[in-house]
Amino acid sequence: MLDHLNTEKMKFIYVIALSTLLTVQTSVFAKANVVDYVNTLIGSQSKHSLSTGNTYPAIAMPWGMNFWTPQTGKIGDGWVYTYDADKIRGFKQTHQPSPWINDYGQFAIMPITGKAVFNEDQRASWFSHKAEVATPYYYRVYLADFDVVTEIAPTERAAIFRFTFPETDQAYVAVDAFDNGSYVKIIPSENKIIGYTTKNSGGVPANFKNYFVLQFDKAFTYTAAVVNNNIDTKKKEVDDEHAGALIGFKTHRGETVHVRVASSFISPEQAELNLRELGSDSFDKVVARGRQSWNNVLGRIDIKDDNIDHLRTFYSCLYRSVLFPRSFYEIDAKGQVMHYSPYNGQVLPGYMFTDTGFWDTFRSLFPFLNLMYPSMNAKMQKGLVNAYKESGFLPEWASPGHRDCMVGNNSASVVADAYLKGLRGYDIEALWEALKHGTQAVHPKISSTGRLGYKYYNQLGYIPYNMEIKESAARTLEYAYDDWCIYQLGKALKKSKKEIAIFAKRAMNYKNLYDPQHKLMHGKNADGKFQEPFNPFKWGDAFTEGNSWHYTWSVFHDPQGLIDLMGGKDAFNEMMDSVFVLPPIFDDSYYGTVIHEIREMQIMNMGNYAHGNQPIQHMLYLYNYSGQPWKAQYHIRQVMNKLYTPTPDGYCGDEDNGQTSAWYVFSAMSFYPVCPGSDQYVLGSPYFKQMILHLENGKTVTISSSSNARSQCYINVMTLNGKDYNKNFLTHEDLMKGANISYQMTDHPNMTRGTQDNAFPYSFSREFKSKK
Repeated sequence: MLDHLNTEKMKFIYVIALSTLLTVQTSVFAKANVVDYVNTLIGSQSKHSLSTGNTYPAIAMPWGMNFWTPQTGKIGDGWVYTYDADKIRGFKQTHQPSPWINDYGQFAIMPITGKAVFNEDQRASWFSHKAEVATPYYYRVYLADFDVVTEIAPTERAAIFRFTFPETDQAYVAVDAFDNGSYVKIIPSENKIIGYTTKNSGGVPANFKNYFVLQFDKAFTYTAAVVNNNIDTKKKEVDDEHAGALIGFKTHRGETVHVRVASSFISPEQAELNLRELGSDSFDKVVARGRQSWNNVLGRIDIKDDNIDHLRTFYSCLYRSVLFPRSFYEIDAKGQVMHYSPYNGQVLPGYMFTDTGFWDTFRSLFPFLNLMYPSMNAKMQKGLVNAYKESGFLPEWASPGHRDCMVGNNSASVVADAYLKGLRGYDIEALWEALKHGTQAVHPKISSTGRLGYKYYNQLGYIPYNMEIKESAARTLEYAYDDWCIYQLGKALKKSKKEIAIFAKRAMNYKNLYDPQHKLMHGKNADGKFQEPFNPFKWGDAFTEGNSWHYTWSVFHDPQGLIDLMGGKDAFNEMMDSVFVLPPIFDDSYYGTVIHEIREMQIMNMGNYAHGNQPIQHMLYLYNYSGQPWKAQYHIRQVMNKLYTPTPDGYCGDEDNGQTSAWYVFSAMSFYPVCPGSDQYVLGSPYFKQMILHLENGKTVTISSSSNARSQCYINVMTLNGKDYNKNFLTHEDLMKGANISYQMTDHPNMTRGTQDNAFPYSFSREFKSKK
């Protein structure tokens, strides 16, 4: 009889569980739409020594202020979630842009059953990807050690959790505000926990806090404050190095407990306001809202194709392209846009965005926003105005304030490209002054902000190798391009020739580092002699996360000038070809170890081409400037086929805040912004049968290709709006007016199309030649 009852009970529990699961599945997955192609786990099978993306599954809204992620790494570990991990330690609110920059303003929530524990090792639970659902707007996982299902649905600044507990007298939720100074208070009368965390990795003012509030829908029968991992049931409030809380209750099997959570960088009161983003909506309604938001954003691009893996890869890359830079502003009680300044610690009106490094993202991420989401980037430009007013500099790497990372002055590109692509509605004059200031100053504390070595650069036309300024050649090459951007913006703003002539002159400074003996860029000493000995395979040293074979092509604004230096198109193409012919040899002596970027180049079987890092990602398109566009078409298709997959190891290096993803998105469109600041997109090879871009101005761009199977990567015939088109580029104006682009593809190169000089894209040298 007892066995029979237990059997019937188990059948009943199974039916209830199945019914609940089907209800959830129906509400979350009722309609197949573009967001369903997104795999948020792509790139998460990474580690310190080898990056396949260095991503985590961000449960978030597009450009949201707060992301959530399951936490498999220990507190402070930049590898917050790794696919190969076995246990989850908590569910963390995160603002981390990359493991190398790490996190700020983070705290974690974790359901527990059985013994009341708090320590991150003791509360960790085994999990399986087979019992995990990971989407941008909804996450679900089974915590095996506690027999608890955790679900999360986010808004921009809030989230709702749903915990499904077993039958137990000992159900708990831990709230961990992390170390380095935190505060937690339990308010049983309101079923609420409030607090703040100060944990960060730099880039914050002294008064930095992330205030949080958690509202439960079940009364607490157990409360305990936690001080430095010590559980104290007599306390409900703690302000210490490492604060936390445990609350508990009895649950019946299958009981769901909801937690509404929000945070604010401004104040506890603002955190309560941000909680209102959830409204009174049920968990499923929040999921549906989030799903619709993602479909609206991702649905700007429609694709028709038969290869579902390619669709998964594309929409996953598109998802990564609209996460950063994150919103760092909030809406006050009067509906006004406000922000806590990560530069001066004040609460001020207006927009602020953060968590992006322009060294990475100027190349294609920001141009992508200008094409597909210009109104969002217009807000970001407003945020840059505020950053300049609050700190005296434009950021180069922000998280959340200035961070000492990478080289270049590429805010010039981000500002110039936005304005030159037609974005308006912000204080461009303030940004103009900011750009000029950045060419003759360096931040007193953050050497990567402004221009380190600007005095040498302005006087000699390059930064000397032997003057203790690291990565001098990389800085020189990027400053020269940035000067070109400033010059182009100055012309558009109708600045006087006297004011902008110096930037046109400095835009040619790249020539000062060209070594005709090696036909490569080469560090140069202050006396005008090239640094010796010269090893073009040496990573770092005069260059940044690459070698001379990678950085030589960093003349975005003047490929023709580089072609001329090398002795013409044939010599240029031979040097380009050599990148793929050379074996993946390297010299790592500058670093003293094989950094992950080197390893990623070594193992990809593409010679010395290093797509896993940014400096060379545009290089494939340069064949369009030198009369051999079919080689661009071949290599671009090779990279897309081999180096991007919809799997946990789906990238070939750091994803880097949307840049490596935006390269794929643009390349799938069949064109790429080699030179942000110009109005041109350089042609590659169309990847899909049809792609429709729904532009913000109401126009559409339709890109169609016939017979573009894996082997048919070459453009035979191209038409634009029904007319034969033989140029190797499209203009921004072509696209903004709406366009119908059609390709006829073939499996062998067309060696006559796009080979004449009038087909080649923009180069600064050509601009001057045309004026003579």
